[in-house]
This record gives sequence, structure tokens and C-alpha cells, in this order.
Amino acid sequence: MDILWILWTLPSVLAIEEMLMDSTTATAELGWTVYPVSATGDSSISWEEVSGYDENMNTIRTYQVCNVFRPNQNNWVRTKYIQRKGAQRIHVEMKFSVRDCSSIPGVPGSCKETFNLFYYESESDRATKDFPSWMENPWIKVDTIAADESFSQVDLGGRVMKINTEVRSFGPISHKGFYLAFQDYGGCMSLIAVRVFYRKCPRTIRNGALFQETHSGAESTSLVLARGECIPNAEEVDVPIKLYCNGDGEWMVPIGRCMCKAGHEAVENGTVCRACPSGFFKTAQGDEKCLQCPINSRTTNNGATNCVCRNGYYRTDSDPLEMPCTTVPSAPQNVISSVNETSLMLEWNPPRETGGRDDVVYNIICKSCGGGRGGCTRCGDNVQFIPRQLGLTETRVFISDLLAHTQYTFEVQAVNGVSDQSPYSPQYASVNITTNQAAPSTVSIMHQVSRTIDSITLSWSQPDQPNGVILDYELQYYEKDQTEHNSSIIKSQTNTAVIRGLKPGGIYVFQVRARTVAGFGRYSGKMYFQTMTEEEYNTSIQEKLPLIIGSAAAGLVFLIAVVVIIIVCNRRGFERADSEYTDKLQHYTSGHMSPGMKIYIDPFTYEDPNEAVREFAKEIDISCVKIEQVIGAGEFGEVCSGNLKLPGKREMFVAIKTLKSGYTEKQRRDFLSEASIMGQFDHPNVIHLEGVVTKSSPVMIITEFMENGSLDSFLRQNDGQFTVIQLVGMLRGIASGMKYLADMNYVHRDLAARNILVNSNLVCKVSDFGLSRFLEDDTSDPTYTSALGGKIPIRWTAPEAIQYRKFTSASDVWSYGIVMWEVMSYGERPYWDMTNQDVINAIEQDYRLPPPMDCPSALHQLMLDCWQKDRNNRPKFSQIVNNLDKMIRNPNSLKAMTPLSSGVHLPLLDRSVPDFSSFNTVDDWLDAIKMGQYKDNFANGNFTSFDLVSQMTMEDILRVGVTLAGHQKKILNSVQMMRAQMNQIQSVEV
Repeated sequence: MDILWILWTLPSVLAIEEMLMDSTTATAELGWTVYPVSATGDSSISWEEVSGYDENMNTIRTYQVCNVFRPNQNNWVRTKYIQRKGAQRIHVEMKFSVRDCSSIPGVPGSCKETFNLFYYESESDRATKDFPSWMENPWIKVDTIAADESFSQVDLGGRVMKINTEVRSFGPISHKGFYLAFQDYGGCMSLIAVRVFYRKCPRTIRNGALFQETHSGAESTSLVLARGECIPNAEEVDVPIKLYCNGDGEWMVPIGRCMCKAGHEAVENGTVCRACPSGFFKTAQGDEKCLQCPINSRTTNNGATNCVCRNGYYRTDSDPLEMPCTTVPSAPQNVISSVNETSLMLEWNPPRETGGRDDVVYNIICKSCGGGRGGCTRCGDNVQFIPRQLGLTETRVFISDLLAHTQYTFEVQAVNGVSDQSPYSPQYASVNITTNQAAPSTVSIMHQVSRTIDSITLSWSQPDQPNGVILDYELQYYEKDQTEHNSSIIKSQTNTAVIRGLKPGGIYVFQVRARTVAGFGRYSGKMYFQTMTEEEYNTSIQEKLPLIIGSAAAGLVFLIAVVVIIIVCNRRGFERADSEYTDKLQHYTSGHMSPGMKIYIDPFTYEDPNEAVREFAKEIDISCVKIEQVIGAGEFGEVCSGNLKLPGKREMFVAIKTLKSGYTEKQRRDFLSEASIMGQFDHPNVIHLEGVVTKSSPVMIITEFMENGSLDSFLRQNDGQFTVIQLVGMLRGIASGMKYLADMNYVHRDLAARNILVNSNLVCKVSDFGLSRFLEDDTSDPTYTSALGGKIPIRWTAPEAIQYRKFTSASDVWSYGIVMWEVMSYGERPYWDMTNQDVINAIEQDYRLPPPMDCPSALHQLMLDCWQKDRNNRPKFSQIVNNLDKMIRNPNSLKAMTPLSSGVHLPLLDRSVPDFSSFNTVDDWLDAIKMGQYKDNFANGNFTSFDLVSQMTMEDILRVGVTLAGHQKKILNSVQMMRAQMNQIQSVEV
């Protein structure tokens, strides 16, 4: 078999012609069968095989016939059996010469210049001299072959022949082989050469895929589908790789493609995917070339998909891999401080080296150095930073509310996007300052003690920062309709005063300020109080008169008690009858709370709940609200999204809670009570009330819209998609909102991830205020379970709240610990499938939730602190915010994982004894169990490792010198717990 390669139609693609027969290669007689044959066996009357020469003077065997002078010619010549070898379409190339009939003298009119081509299929070589019959049927005619040129000229050397070449094809062929036959019916010609072949599309690489040899189709228009296989280190893109082989052996109509994988590039005209050499990388699949590693990075092997940063250089998750690795910035330069009494302005120059990044920001660390033995300590939350303390983009900050005559150290840190990856603390520049004498801060709260028809008795708290000894207070007051120019002033040595000579039913504005040797502080905010009207006074006296007469018979002591009751009742009566200027709106927090922060007022203390709605929620005209779609169902009706367009303001997207039709007056009151609560809050991590619609139907509560919905479902939908820092940021926002609510003396009672909403910027906001108190007893929601006459969420609620219904800010802290667990577990159900009673029993037995998978030990320890049985031992929300801020500033503290945090659900942890694995040394462990006084005893006894301590017995404890029975028992219990924890860790590892 000879295989010839010829250039075909597609550029650089060769079609294959595989030869089945070639008469020019015969070295002996062809031996084809001819018809007719004379009775004597003479074939000269038909086709005759003769030897001749081709154009290159090579000897060839040919067949010729020239019986033009005999009428009715029917001359056949049949090839030998030709096997098709899988071909479906056969091509026949014929080289022949034909004599021009007009050039032959005396030739009859039956002379022809054409011949016919036939084929006959057969499963084997079974032809004879008489079979198949020499006629068109059973033979199949392919075509009548005519010469393009015939010869007729004669020169001295003989005739000059013209050689014609014609190609014909036929198919489909289905049998194993076939014969060809040539019919002459009255011509003078010579069949010089016959080539029989079929065509295949060659093995090729196209679009990154290898295609094997493929036979052409049965018809000239056939397209045969061939599947490609990606070359090594390449992979398919979008669709399977296909090519089509046409009838002429040409590849055409490519579909799909393969591209080199990440770490490999196409070379040698796309036929090879070569691994990126050392020092080069390619991040993704595609046609791109390998790139040289950016500055400060390298590869560790060929075929790299990214370059590893060199020691001391880093890359953030959001940095493109083509970006050079960067490092931490140097310290800020030239810090300048300008002190003004108890405030200062800090300014500085940017660091000399930014680490190669343009995202440098600044953190301010404040330390108070009072000169005591404790040295410098972190400043408290009372210090104010404007615009903020962390993440400053400008090189200045204003700091206020410092203590007078106090030394401070301020560290200005420079951090950038990779600072949290460095094992070292940020570079900083520090400055030491001492504050001056300052006037006292603003008085933050004022209370009405009592009132009469012409007097009001007030009290107020001491300023948060007295900045010295308070000498006295100055109280300024005037009628509401007057101005400050008409004010009166009284002074008081104490924080109480009786203001007399007032008008009956008059509304007065009061302000107070404190004085030290440095002078007066600023006046407090304006607070409105009202004297009793004559009608109120007379009604009050009439109501109390029977009590006075009755108490006189009981004696002087009882009389005094009755007078006190009258005074208290007078005050309560006023609180119910106050106008919109009552001190409900003007109460301010005292003690640890920030100046100007309001105290929460329970709307259920109002005799008319509608008054609370009017005071705390803004009424919105129904024409300003457009409901777009229903997005959920609430306790009292549907929850919708829509648009709010207030006059003079931009249109905004809002959430709308509606009250279902057919409501009772109690349902309406309970529904609007949430707005009365929400309207008192103003904090970036507490859901913001836009207003209410009460004068139209349906009744609505309108709040800001939170695009990502509730936190628990949002986390479940994005399981594992956030970094630990992002999760801690969410927790910090929730804690900040709860600190604000706690400072306002508001207790949430139902803090859970389902009641935290998340906006498009991942800001978490506390929501759902007080609605759990209104749940019907027949509710089907298993989250809220009956306990002592009410429905409470058992899994989120502190033990004292379950048992005694003692809800406080400390019980909210317990719930916050559960929220932390929900966040770190991406919305898993607390206590899994345990029943509520099992949860109560487990908590009572000092069992606590284990750390979620991949939860840093510092976060789990904070959860455990929130779950202290004694509510007085739980951290305050202000402390929680501070702890989370420290973690955010020092991300390395979040890298230590709790050893028990494996991929399986472990039993609840007994937290009556701390987990030893959270401590580095035995000394730290002794401090944690409050047995630090025995550090030297343990060291002298050579119990310096946890392995040795876990094997201690009572005799060992006595031997190291622990003589008190209570201490012996505590240490022995802790040792036994350590041993159990070690066994649990080993079983998990196994």
C-alpha cells in the first residue's frame, strides 16, 4: 500500500489519499479480464494489454482498443478484485488518450470518442469470465468519460498523442470490495493508467485538540463528525471539541476549543502546552503567555500558577497575582501635638516607606499614664476621636474628653493592606502629652423629683469628667415661650434644687452646668418640665384626702408615710398627664454613659400608647410611600419593599411592615409599639426607623432597607465565604449596637442572628424590638417556648431569664455569646437537635457549646465569658467591643485555633474548668483557676508541663504544699478535667 500526501484546501492541512490500486506500479502483466474473446481465445478483437512508456519513459502496462471499422462494438475490460479497506467513497483517476474519429480515413459514423466507467460490489473475489454479466445491470454506471483533447496529427516520427486525466468518484460502498469495468462501444483509445484510492482527513491538532485520522463520508457532501482530545496540560472550554471531515478529506467547521491550563502556555503554533519555566507563572486557563514573577516574589517549581512572596513581603486576598508583593509601612514621621486643656490635635507626616502600597491608613493607640504602680493603661471608651480612632486616611485626628492634669502617650500606627499578615506589630511613632486644667464636662442627665402648682424639684448627675472638685452648680431656667435673655439663675452646692415661684401649668426650660476652680463647664442640653395645673392639683388633693384623714388615726409616723405616698402619687400623676415636652424625651444617661445619650422610655408606661407613637415616630403621608413587592410575612402582617419619597428629599428604598386588616385595637397597639421603641434609637448598628403611617390604611412601619436580609439565613447562603476578620467585623458591629442599647437601659430579650439584619455593605444592625413578648401562646414556632407564663427563645436565653424571667443587659450578653457561635458556624442551629429541656439541663450542669469549625480560640473564650453562670461575671458590651477591636487591630490573635475545633460535632464542653489547651504554660493555667499562689510549689515539684500535671494525684498535690482542703479539691478537679480534655483530643486525632 502506498500513501501519498498532497497539499489540500485548508492552509497547512494535508488530506490523505490512501491507494487501493495503481496500474502504473505493476511490474508484470495486469491480467485484467476482457470481453468479448474469440472462440480461439484471441482477445485482439477487444481490449488488448500492451507495454508502453509514460511521459517519463518508464515502462508501464496499458490497455488499448481500436475496432472502429467494425459496427456494434461492445468491448469490456474488468479489473481484479479491489478491497475497499473501510472506505465509503471511492475515487478513480484515469489517464487515457483518444483518437479523433475525423482523423481516421474511411471511418464509419459509429466511431466514438468516449467510454463508460462501471463498478460492481462484492463480499469476495468471485468473478468469472461470464460473471457478473457484461451489461449495465448488474454493473452500476459511474459516468461516461469524454476526452478533453483527442489526437489526430501525424509527423515523421509517428502520431502525437494527447493524454487526458479524469477523476470520478462513487459511493457509498458497503461490501468488502468491488470491481471496476471500462466499456468501449466504438472508439480508438488507450487506457494508460488507472489509480483507485479513497481520502481521509489526516491526524491533526486544531484549537488545542488532537484529532485522529478520519475517513471521509459516503457522499461528496458528507460531513463526518470527529471528537477531539485536548492535548496534554490543556482542558476544554465551554463545549466539547469537534471537527468535521468532508468528502474531500478536508477538516472544516471547528467547534469548541481546548486551552492550556493554569501554569502552562501554548507553544509550537498551539500544538503543545508547556509548563511555565521557573520564575514565570500563569494564573488561569487561557491563551495568555506565562508572566514573569512580579517583584519580591518567586516560584518554587515549573508550572506555577502563582508566585510566592519572599520573606517579609505579602499579598492580600484582593491583590491580583500579577501585583508585586508588598510589605508593611515604616512608622509615621514628625508627630506634632497641640494640647488645649483636655483635648488635643495630633498631626503627622506619612511614613517614609509605604511598603509599596497606596492603602496606608493610621490607627491611634491611647494610653493613660497616671503615675501609679500599674504604669500606662489603655484609655477608656470615654475618650473621643474625630473623625475616628482606627482606619484614618488623613494625617490628623482631634482627641477630646481626656482627663485633666493627666499624662498620656499616643502611638500613631501606620498600617496597610498586608499589615495583618506580618507577625510583627505595626510600626508607630509616639508622643507624650500632659493635659491642662479644664472645666468640668457637661451634666448628662436631669430628673424631676417632684412638682407642685408653683414649684419643681430637680436632681442631676455629676459630670462624667469633673476635672477637679465641683464647687457648685448653676441652674438656668425660663418659660418655654421666652428666650434665654429672660432666664433666671439659681446656684446649688449639691446636685439638687427646688425652683419656686413658677406659674401653674407652666412649661419651663432648664439647663445646668458645674463649676470647678477652672471655671464653669458647658450648659447641659435643654430639658422641659411642667408645673401642675390648678385642676391637677385640686384633683390630686381630693384623691389623697381620705388617705390623709385615715392615716391621722394611725398616728404621726403613719401620717408621714402617707404624705410620702401623696408626693409619689403626685409625681406619677404628672408623668401620665405630661405634654409632649415632658422629661420622657429629655432623660439622659448618667455615670458611664456618654454626654447627650438618651435613656430608653418604655412606651407601655404611657396610658395612651398613641402618645408614645406621636412622640417617638414621625408620621408619614401615605402618598409618599410606594409598595413594590411582598418580601415576607411578619407577626402582624406582610413585610414589603418599596420606595419612600419625602418632600425635599431623595427617593429611597425602604422596608415596609404592614398591619393586616381586621386587626384589634390591642394588635394595633402592639404593632406600633415597635415603632415607639425603634424611634428612640439612632446608631449605625441599630435598624433606623423612617416613620409610620397611622392615619391611613394599611397602618405601616417604615424602616431602612437591608438588602441581605437576616444574618442567619445570609450566613447559611454564604457558608465559608468570609474571612475571620470579616466575621469579627460583623460581630463588632452587633456588639456596638448592643452597647448603645445597653447604655440607653434597653434590654432586647430576643437577641439572635435571625433578628440581626445585614445590608449590602455587610453592616449588621440589631432589629426586632420587643415583638417576642407579644407571641401568641398557640404559636407553632418552636423557637419560642413557654416558660413561667411567657414564650422565650430557650437556646438564646440566659439561665436566670429562663428560671426567674430576670432579663437584664447581662442576659443580653449571654444571648450575644450565642450569636457569636451562630456567626462563626455560619448560621448553624445552637445545640443542634437537642430538645429545649435538654439544653436547659445541660446549661444547668455547666456544659457549654464547643467552638465551631475553624473558630479562633480567642473568640471561643469570649463566648465562654458571655456564658458565665453568674451574670455579674459576664463582660459588659463595652468590654466586648474593646476585645473585638483588639482582635481586629492584631489579627495574629485570631490565628490560634481551639484544638477541639475539628470537623465533627463534639459534646458540649464543661466550662466550670477552663480548657487547658488555651494556655501556653502551667503558670497561666494556675492563674486561670485562681490558684496562682502555687506557681513556685508546682515548679519546685517539677510539675512544669501539662503532661506531668495531668497525672497528678492527691498525694502529689499534698506533696507540693497545697494544705487547704478547698484548694486541694479545686486543683484536683481541674487536673481531672485536663486529663479528660487530653483524652478527648487524642480520640479526635485518632
